[in-house]
Formats: sequence, C-alpha cells, structure tokens
Amino acid sequence: MLRLTVSMTSSDGQSDFSVVITVDSLVVNQGRQRYSALMKDGTIPGPESRAVVIGAGIGGLAAAMRLGVRGYHVTVVDRLDSAGGRGTAIHRDGHRFDLGPTIITVPGIFRDLWAACGRDFDADVTLKAIHPFYEIRWPDGSNYIAHQHTDQIRAEVERLSPGDVHGVMQFLRDAEKRYTFGFEDLGRRPLHKLWDLIRILPRFGILRADRSVYRHAALRVKDDRLRMALSFHPLFIGGDPFHVTSMYTLVSYLEKKYGVHYAIGGVAAMARAMVEIVRSRGGEVIFSVEADEIKVTAGRASGVKLTDGRVLQADIVVSNADPWQTYDRLLRNQWRKRWTTRHLKSRRWSMGLFVWHFGTRGTRGMWADVGHHTILNGPRYKGLVDDIFLKGKLADDMSLYVHRPSITDPTVAPAGDDTFYALSPVPHLGWENPVDWSTQAEPYRQKMQEMLEQQLLPGLGNHLAASEVFTPETFRDRYLSPLGTGFSMEPRIFQSAWFRPHNISEELPGLFLAGAGTHPGAGLPGVVAGAEVLDQLIPGPVSAMVDVPMMKAAE
Repeated sequence: MLRLTVSMTSSDGQSDFSVVITVDSLVVNQGRQRYSALMKDGTIPGPESRAVVIGAGIGGLAAAMRLGVRGYHVTVVDRLDSAGGRGTAIHRDGHRFDLGPTIITVPGIFRDLWAACGRDFDADVTLKAIHPFYEIRWPDGSNYIAHQHTDQIRAEVERLSPGDVHGVMQFLRDAEKRYTFGFEDLGRRPLHKLWDLIRILPRFGILRADRSVYRHAALRVKDDRLRMALSFHPLFIGGDPFHVTSMYTLVSYLEKKYGVHYAIGGVAAMARAMVEIVRSRGGEVIFSVEADEIKVTAGRASGVKLTDGRVLQADIVVSNADPWQTYDRLLRNQWRKRWTTRHLKSRRWSMGLFVWHFGTRGTRGMWADVGHHTILNGPRYKGLVDDIFLKGKLADDMSLYVHRPSITDPTVAPAGDDTFYALSPVPHLGWENPVDWSTQAEPYRQKMQEMLEQQLLPGLGNHLAASEVFTPETFRDRYLSPLGTGFSMEPRIFQSAWFRPHNISEELPGLFLAGAGTHPGAGLPGVVAGAEVLDQLIPGPVSAMVDVPMMKAAE
C-alpha cells in the first residue's frame, strides 16, 4: 500500500488544505504495466491496423477521426440509427427535437480537431453566436441576463445588486485561473499515472479545489440570486454545485472568453459531418448494431463481439460507452482489479433528467421576451439540489432550463412555428425507492407545463403541437446510461482527474476510453478534449517488429 499526505495553506490565508491518498500498489504501477503489456511481444500490426470504436457519440467520433489520421482502419458501431449519441435528433410533425447538448463553447477545440484531419470546421459546420447567452428568472420577477463582454456584465450586476460588482469581477478573475490550469493544461493531457496527480496537488491547494463552486461564489458575492447565477454551471455536466470542486468555476470564464454558440442543424448535423470525415479516410460507421462484449486474446483487447454474434477483430478498442457499461457489461467475463461492480456502485453518479420536447403552432411572433435560452428558478435552490443529489426525492417544485432554438435556427420547426425543450434535473434511478416514471411522467409534464404557462409562455396549452418526453428511464433504455443518469459519474473532486476512469484502461491492455465518463469529463469540449488525450496515448500503426522504446516515449 502507498500512503501520501499533502498539506498546505492557501494563498488567501484561509484554512489548510490537505489530502491523504491510500492506493493499492497494483494501481500505482498499472499505467506502466499497461504500456509494457501492450508491447510485450515487440509488435504492432502494420498498415492494416484496425481499431473498433464503440459508440458514435461526439467523443467516439472525435476519437475515430484522430485514429483515422494516425493510419488506423476504423470501424465505429452504434446501437442507435444515427450519429451523435445523446446529441442525436428525432423528428415529429415537422419539428426537429435535438435531444442532447444545445450549445457549443470553445469552438477552437473543434477547429483543432477538424484541422488535424486536414479539414475546415467552418466549411462543414455553421456556428451562430448567441447574444445574450441566457436569461435567468426568479419567482419574485427579477432576472439576470448573462452577457459576454465585461461592460455588459458590470451593467447587469449594477442593476441587480450594485454592491456585488467588485465581487463578480473577482470571481471571473478566479475563474480564469482555474480555466487556464483546469482545462487548457489538465484537460488536454493524460492524467492516468499517480505521479500526474502528485505533481498537481500543490496547485489544487492554491486554487482551493477543496471548496465547492457555490461556496466560492458565496465568498465573492452577497446577493443570493447572483450566488445562484455564478454557481449553477456544474449542473450542465451533472454536478451538484454545493459539492463539486470550485475548479468548475472555469465554465464561467470559458463562456466569457469564447462565447456561447449554436450549430445550425443541431449537434446532430455536426455529428453527421464527423461521420463523413471518418468515412473519407476509409473508416466505417455502422448504425443499429450493438456491442455485446470486448473480446480478449492473449491478455489484451482483440475485438468486439456484437449482439448478433458477429465479431469485429481489432488491434485496439476504444469504448465511448459509459465506464459502467464498459467494465460491468462489455468486460463482464474478465477479472477486474479496480472497476469492479462493487466499486462502480459505490461511486456518486450525476442526476437524472426529465426533458419535455414540444412544438407550438403559430407562435413565432409570440413571447418576444423569450430568447434562445432561459433558466426558470423555482422557490428553492439548495433545497431542490439536495433533494435531487442527496435524498433521491422527486420534489414538488422544480427549476427549468428552457431551450427555444427556432428563434436562431429556422430548420427546427415549420414556418411560423416554434420548437422548445424544457429540462428539469431529477433524481437518478439508483435510489432505494426510485421514481416510477411510468406513472409519474405525465403528472410531472403537466406540472412543468403549468409552470411554463405561468412564468414564461402564457397560453402555451392553446398552441401545443408535437410532444416527446424523456425520463431517466429513457436515458437508461436508449443510451444504456447507468441509473438513467444524464452525465455519467458526478465530477466531484475525488471522481475527477486521476480518480476518474482513465483514458487508457486500468483493466485491459489495448482498451481505451472516450466520452463523458472518463478524463477530462462531460460536456462537448470535454469529450473532444478526451480525444486529444487519446491521441497522446494510443500507439500509431507501424511496421511489424518495432522496438519497445517507441512506447516508452509515450510513457
């Protein structure tokens, strides 16, 4: 066993920050073991090296694009009938319902991905900047409009809470430091070795990673509304703002630096462009087929067995499935050191999502004060979050994220109509008495509609057209999402970075992980950055009988 203790006092002179880590020596050395095992016979197949990617979500497709550039023959398999994973779309009566992410931040990371493939992102995908980013409304009738430019932010805070202008500016400076370290540094390089963690612990201490996002916001501003406006962002990636590390304040700076964008045609259109790039390099993307098991030969991943019995041979396998699916189902016949069923069940998982997609007739000229993104707060903030994350209770009240893409993208609805979705965070299905959505879905949708009519969209019921409801049970069944969660493992401090399932598998040589459940985490920038990390870990296909030191360079 290895025991490591780090103690320090933060730069602001507040309480000491200390961490004690106890890990099994097998885990400590496994990164080195995985590399040496991968190359123990001194060979990597030549020009016909094959890679199978499980899952055509954005993370899986980004990995497939980079593998194609490296010279692999790539086959991507997905159980859905179209690309994008949670970012797919369905069509109902002329309305396109985009099922997953609604915004794109850090567009440069997508441009880097396209450029690595010799392509121009802006020639394939049309992004439109959203101004303002979103509006936050509270039950007392007050609101906060989120802008990008500093002068507009100052003016908005001055209007809402004049005494908090300095604190908001300080919060944004804090967020910039965490963005530079947490995203541009840690988020775009491997973090699978214990030494990677040890080296960054002092910096975590200086930046007070032990504080929650909400606690950090509360230290900077006094107005409860601004505390909410500065701290809710972890919900976008499945985190409890009162418990996830303050490193995630970086999202506030990320938005300010790069803006908030929408892809015309939705994320599904971007996914289709990614498929075309994979295929242009000789790769295959196969839909409506499901991976059943990762095959193992001579102690390493050797392919993927499909549920129809076919086996796709591979030199490496990349799983964009959730780590719980990858380890507990796809590797169910293999002994596991760390990611056992018991260990997976002991993790804290993100919340579930209740999403009502709906279309409206003849409303394009109505609700002029409702923009592309609106957040409607219920009467409680912390109490509601605690019910969702700590108690597993479906509360009587709710807070909603409302998306109205039709004012930006006319392709989502018939002329003169609108397309919306309203999202409410809810408990996942892993609690002792989970919500029975077969009986609760329609009453909850009706309650959601009532809130929308009273606070945002008066007369909504008179204009409703197409409608589709997604519950945590839908996420479980459609996406094989553990416990019906929306964002895989919750990004708490001891479930982030080195503590998260690694991009290079701790369990099986030749297996790599992509997507929201691995490093660096959920969100479109996160899963695309994860493909960058994989590109630094996966060996390139070279002539047979290469020398082992080639892999040591990557180590």
